Amino acid sequence: MSKPVGPYTPAVRAGDWIIVSGQLGLVDGAIVEGGVPAQTAQSIRNLVAHLESMGATLADVAKTMCFLTDMADFASFNEAYVAGFGSHRPARSTVAVAGLPMGGLVEIEAWAYRPLG
Repeated sequence: MSKPVGPYTPAVRAGDWIIVSGQLGLVDGAIVEGGVPAQTAQSIRNLVAHLESMGATLADVAKTMCFLTDMADFASFNEAYVAGFGSHRPARSTVAVAGLPMGGLVEIEAWAYRPLG
């Protein structure tokens, strides 16, 4: 898992919820090459790693919040998102932003419901 690029905790548990901070397409502290499809795939791999560290999986994700620096990339983002999430379709919001840390093109945050005990 990549280290956070800011002063925050990558994943926290709040009762039955696991919240994973926005994940960029980072490997070893650098944005992956390959544009939106590659960054989306890596963002999801990073989400999976954080979820697993908390005893959850992508199947537990109830909501994602997705950020793109250019809505012209929406179609290619959707293709990579579907490839990463498979048949699971959590609720989702996708918004355009002026920029993301480290020059990223994509960031994905997730809320997973995984009851304690």
